[in-house]
Amino acid sequence: MKRSPAYWNKAKRVLSKKDRVMKKLISKYKSGKLVSRNDPFFSLCKSIIGQQISVAAANSVFKKFDKLCKKKIKPKVIKSLTLKQLKSCGLSKQKAKGIKELSQKLINKEFKPVLIKNMKDEEAIIYLSSLRQIGRWSAEMILIFTFNRSNIWPIQDIGLLRAISKNYNVKYFPSKKFLKKLKKKFSPYCSVATWYLWRSIDNEAIQY
Repeated sequence: MKRSPAYWNKAKRVLSKKDRVMKKLISKYKSGKLVSRNDPFFSLCKSIIGQQISVAAANSVFKKFDKLCKKKIKPKVIKSLTLKQLKSCGLSKQKAKGIKELSQKLINKEFKPVLIKNMKDEEAIIYLSSLRQIGRWSAEMILIFTFNRSNIWPIQDIGLLRAISKNYNVKYFPSKKFLKKLKKKFSPYCSVATWYLWRSIDNEAIQY
């Protein structure tokens, strides 16, 4: 089931008051909002697929992956598939292994997403990053899209950096000082600011 964060509307009001670029983007994409499936395994698979490739390429691979799983992206379904089958979707060997291992850890209860609800952001990032093929970027995507954390600022994300450069007329890559300044301004709603910045460079809203 897809849902939106409870803080979304308040965040829009706060960000619009704090920042002229946010005010413009929020007004332009007024009907848009972050949605969550509340399905950690689905989102982890999608984040692994999307690593270091364009949004368009990730969507293409994911469609093939979803078809292979017969639209049932669950640990037991993935366990039944071979690495060769997973690679046939366009996945690299490492990504295919990462998804297989993730499914096994969930089945064996070695990884428990329910624990993340009571963790602070950095603690949750460390826990998620213990999984194969899950680094800081993927962990941050999960916290934004699955656990609806409000204040994630994923500065390893190329799309976010491009959007900042475009909307704030600063060089690409933006300086650490400028990124830190924006984070301070957008807190405690960095996740919402990130979503609108992504939206400014992609025709479709990003989902995980």
